[in-house]
Amino acid sequence: MLDQNSYDTHKNRENILKLRIVLRELPPFCRDFFRAIEPNTSILTRINYAYDLRLFFEFLTNEVTEFTHIQPFSKFTLEDLNLVQAVHIEMFLEYLTYYSRPSTPEIEHQNSESGKARKLSTLRSFLAYYFKNEKIDRNVASLVDHPKIHEKPVIRLEPDEVARLLDLVESGQGLTERQKHYHKYTKQRDVTILTLFLGTGIRISECVGLNISDLDFSVNGFRITRKGGNQVILYFGDEVRKALLDYLEEREKIEALPGHEDALFLSMQRKRISNRAVQNLVKKYSKIVTPLKNISPHKLRSTYGTALYQETGDIYLVADVLGHKDVNTTRKHYAAISDEKRRMAARVVKLRED
Repeated sequence: MLDQNSYDTHKNRENILKLRIVLRELPPFCRDFFRAIEPNTSILTRINYAYDLRLFFEFLTNEVTEFTHIQPFSKFTLEDLNLVQAVHIEMFLEYLTYYSRPSTPEIEHQNSESGKARKLSTLRSFLAYYFKNEKIDRNVASLVDHPKIHEKPVIRLEPDEVARLLDLVESGQGLTERQKHYHKYTKQRDVTILTLFLGTGIRISECVGLNISDLDFSVNGFRITRKGGNQVILYFGDEVRKALLDYLEEREKIEALPGHEDALFLSMQRKRISNRAVQNLVKKYSKIVTPLKNISPHKLRSTYGTALYQETGDIYLVADVLGHKDVNTTRKHYAAISDEKRRMAARVVKLRED
């Protein structure tokens, strides 16, 4: 039986192998950096660092005259790294706006300001490590300004859209004939998944990883594994409880494939449902309710976070429930002053008595 711990272990092994593959492409000295950051970073963070550094070395050895003689880029040395200048990093950030990798020239890539900022942060950490250990003379990445990030409006569902979404999933109204054929088999599962997102703010990975044995209706809670591997109990209200109990009546009748017996949500193939399948079902229903909004599972999580903050006004509670390590992340997304409050502020201050 593939329980939650086994599932997490399997995913962790996959990610470790993925990181090792990328590390083999990087210059050998890079491994010292990854060993040093391992105790304080997640495997996913290290994978992203590895991708960013691979792209940086590719850029240097293909686009910067001083380094084009180094082929392949895995032959880059610490002596070469010491010759990197701030202007090279600025050129790299400009390059990221629109590029294709030499290994896959047919695929075009783009980076927003936030993508560039993340890659600059990677370079700052990377160069800081070698500067601190006296392997290079300076950390030139610290001289480069972070790209100015233009905040995008947070997309979420309005309360009436939430109600219409759940009603639509129950009725199937607006689905194509082909979709209706499958809807009769997946209706209660889909209602429950959407209710979980909207009623608890659960992450998609946490939702997909849920097991039947994680549920405890005596406390109206279930066990989830947060980013970084910490296990916590997430509590739910009556609407989520009802959806779960209704779904479990159907789930008990399904004979899951070996290794998936304890998985809460199953695909039509009787396997644990995948992230992609959940993303697709959210998109399928939400496009009918609100075609102008690109709604994803994360947007449903944002909808819950916003509703919780509006009801409680407690940003620290919202951060804790959503599993944010930094309350500033929560404040950025959920504590924005609404237009309605701004209008109210304009009316309450009187300069002269009537």
